Amino acid sequence: MAHRKAGGSAKNLTDSKPKYLGTKLYAGQKAGAGAIIIRQRGTVIMPGKNVGLGKDHTLYALKEGRVEFGTKRKMNFNNRMVTKKVVHIVTGEVKKTTARKMPKKTVAK
Repeated sequence: MAHRKAGGSAKNLTDSKPKYLGTKLYAGQKAGAGAIIIRQRGTVIMPGKNVGLGKDHTLYALKEGRVEFGTKRKMNFNNRMVTKKVVHIVTGEVKKTTARKMPKKTVAK
């Protein structure tokens, strides 16, 4: 006689690991070269200036700078115009200039 009751096999108890998709750096944040900006499935958001596209559609920074989002109008395969989101890395911030002081004139004695 068996000492245990027949338990059967459990088939649906395993689960896949989470993929951690989504935006990692938002607009205005600083990104180093190679920093991941967005992990996505498919090109929901397109790469712009100074942004690379990985083989799994991950967007990453090619240069150091500030993250900026925008839109771009593209022609779809069925000749419909669609608006896509685009991410850029802006390098070389334009600094605000302050009012310059005039140099003091020297008087010859």
